[in-house]
Amino acid sequence: MAETISMPKLGFDMAEGLLVRWVKQVGENINKGDVLAEIETDKATVEVESSASGVVLSHIVEQGSIVPVNAPIAVVGAAGEKVDAPAAAPKPEAKAEEKPAAPTQPTAAPVAQASAAADNGPVKASPLARKVAKDNGINLASVQGTGPGGRVTRKDVEAALAGGQPSAVSRPSAQVSSTPVVVSHDDTVIQTTKLRQAIGRRLVESKQTIPHFYVTHEYKMEALMDMRKQINAYLPENEKVSVNDFIIKAAALTLRQFPNLNATIKGNEIIQFGHVNVSVAVTVPGGLMTVVVKDADAKSLRQISGEIKAMAGRARDGKVKPEDVDGSTFSTSNLGMYDVEEFIAIVNPPEAAILAIGSAKETPVVVNGEIKIGSRMKATISVDHRVSDGAEAAQFMQKMAEFLENPVRMLV
Repeated sequence: MAETISMPKLGFDMAEGLLVRWVKQVGENINKGDVLAEIETDKATVEVESSASGVVLSHIVEQGSIVPVNAPIAVVGAAGEKVDAPAAAPKPEAKAEEKPAAPTQPTAAPVAQASAAADNGPVKASPLARKVAKDNGINLASVQGTGPGGRVTRKDVEAALAGGQPSAVSRPSAQVSSTPVVVSHDDTVIQTTKLRQAIGRRLVESKQTIPHFYVTHEYKMEALMDMRKQINAYLPENEKVSVNDFIIKAAALTLRQFPNLNATIKGNEIIQFGHVNVSVAVTVPGGLMTVVVKDADAKSLRQISGEIKAMAGRARDGKVKPEDVDGSTFSTSNLGMYDVEEFIAIVNPPEAAILAIGSAKETPVVVNGEIKIGSRMKATISVDHRVSDGAEAAQFMQKMAEFLENPVRMLV
């Protein structure tokens, strides 16, 4: 029996997605779990997997269409099966075309329009394509786009680079001139991407509707750093565990003892989640997104490390899977790699808390009245005051020290 594939909902605030490309064409065989199409959301480019096996009988929407969540996009069934394809949802972009917004104002236009970089003229390009082009000094106007409507993709830019196209940066270097460089002082207008808009919308909502409070704790990291060194001595380069992997595991184990911080508030009810799904903030072109380690309290350090590496790689390549970004119950944000001592993060709704992690660094410490060299790391938890209070958050941070300062507890 034929099955209809719908636009997936990724995150509680996702309303629509841009169908960038059909991976499987009508008439092609497809197995359950195979990639059917690529869609672009507020968060990233995501591969949509088929929930059925058979033959692609129909594409309900065209490439380049913006489709509401849960709206039908394709039909999969048996070869030769006759089906009446569901009607496609109306295209939201039609209104935007009737009355375009002023060019200097952010609009809700399709990503294909929003992603045109001001530096390269009115060129349709994906955020990843713009990032690669900018990093390599490529003028997007000179790249032939193969995406919907001539949209320039990351692969198009990489093909241009492979073909030896001179970059905007490299061309002037071939000439020597004593003419003074003229620097423009004109304002630059850059259209915000859907990802940047989503970040702004969610965090404004968070700061306006969630009463935040913050608790900072300093952790002794000598034992953890020593154990990490010992563990990594036995692991290949691509499987080595990071300090962040230990922190994710420690936070997850501690959340089991503090279910009120692994929760959300809905009206007059606090819902304590049964699973501990810890999200990790990952920097991507145009902003950041979170990937989610499901049931982090029940996984080994190597499992956590491997999953984060794989999901972060897909996020940066714009190829995240729906399950990579959905289902988070508690968030973390680590800026330790940037030599940051401490910072505070904004709660990621609808969650109740987020942990901001600074650098683990050597510093003078007092031990039994003597000054010695120690390793210390500061972390700050931001909490929704409607769900919890300072004492509970402080106890959480204190209890987490039992794992971070005695890391062998995370291995047994």
